[in-house]
Amino acid sequence: MDNQHRKISGDRELSQAEIDLMNEIEAFAPQLEALCNKVKAHVAAQITAANTAQFDSETPEEEAAASAEVGRLALANPQMWADWGKGSFQGALMYLTRAVAQPSFF
Repeated sequence: MDNQHRKISGDRELSQAEIDLMNEIEAFAPQLEALCNKVKAHVAAQITAANTAQFDSETPEEEAAASAEVGRLALANPQMWADWGKGSFQGALMYLTRAVAQPSFF
């Protein structure tokens, strides 16, 4: 349906420059998503490696080092930060979109 936004309360007609800017914002999203996925994969690999090392340790020193790494990761909580980063990027894209679209609703 052409010009659907005209039927949505609070939306306005966008100029071509605004439409282009909105499309540029949307085009950037997949790059941010890919970066977030890389970070999450990195963190998951770290946690898996630390847990594996803890159970596969052959000496008390190796076990202590692996346990320390598991503890460090638990304190740092990188999974939470990766999730917050992803959510913050999603929010930032929404904020930029609203800055361009300038809807009149809450």
